[in-house]
Amino acid sequence: MKLLRIAALGAGLAAVVAFVGVGLPTSARSDSTPAQAAHTITVTGSGSATGTPNQAVFTFGVSMRGKNAVSALTANSTAMRKLIDALKAAGIPSSSLQTSSVSMSPVTSDDGQEIIGYSASNSVTATIVNLGRAGEIVDAAVAAGANEVEGPSLSVSDQTSLYNTALKAAIADARAKAQVLADASGLHVGAVATVEENGGSAPLPFTDKAAGVAAPIEVGTQQITATVTVVFDAT
Repeated sequence: MKLLRIAALGAGLAAVVAFVGVGLPTSARSDSTPAQAAHTITVTGSGSATGTPNQAVFTFGVSMRGKNAVSALTANSTAMRKLIDALKAAGIPSSSLQTSSVSMSPVTSDDGQEIIGYSASNSVTATIVNLGRAGEIVDAAVAAGANEVEGPSLSVSDQTSLYNTALKAAIADARAKAQVLADASGLHVGAVATVEENGGSAPLPFTDKAAGVAAPIEVGTQQITATVTVVFDAT
């Protein structure tokens, strides 16, 4: 009887030991070291790149009036052909010329009660890649009959390269800002976790250099900016 009681007591202790820890969190059973919280630093960086414009876009137009629509359009078409021929003779290739608008409208008397004629307009956009001749080309267009001139729209032809340079500068700016925040927080900047492009600005003109001796054209420089949002790991 004593042996049976001892055996039963041993089995009960074994059952108690087997169930110790049931219902406790896994961490309590395997690792008593608390997990460190992950740190990140989120900043917005901006950068810019400056280039010298190497092309200009002008719009040259001819507006003519006639007693009726046919005569106005005929006169306008003749004048426009003369203008286009003059631009080509000045060195503008056909691929750099594009018609931008054609319009016809009635001309009324001062009191608006009577149609006294018609006005026909036509304009062509010309891309000039030799800025040193921009003023000369404008003068040639006016001499050929252009009575409407708009421009120039100056730009750097390789906008992509300029914007990529601005993006690299924006990333560098973001890292510099993250380092300042990390130093102030007692952290160390780690690898980039995520990066988001926020876009860029249109070219901003800065005039500082002249081109052309006829109709003066100031070339200056243009600046493109880019911004990014970067999340850095921090320890």
